[in-house]
Amino acid sequence: MKTFQVIPSGIIFELQPEPEGGYTITVPSLPGCISYGETFEEAMEMIKDALEGWLAVARKEGIPIPDEFAEV
Repeated sequence: MKTFQVIPSGIIFELQPEPEGGYTITVPSLPGCISYGETFEEAMEMIKDALEGWLAVARKEGIPIPDEFAEV
C-alpha cells in the first residue's frame, strides 16, 4: 500500500489509503499522532484535532515539541 506525504505550512503528514476505504493519517515527527478519515478532506480535519491534543499533552508533560509546531 502506498503512503503519500502532504506538506501544508511546512508540517509533514503521511496519508495512507486503507483497503476497506478511507485514509489513515499520521504526523511522523510526533510519535503516536494518528487519525482516520473516510475522505482525504475528513482525514485532514481529523488530524488537526489529534495534533492539537498531542501538543496540549506534550506541553503539560514537558515533552519537547519540534520547532515547526511552536506556532500551532
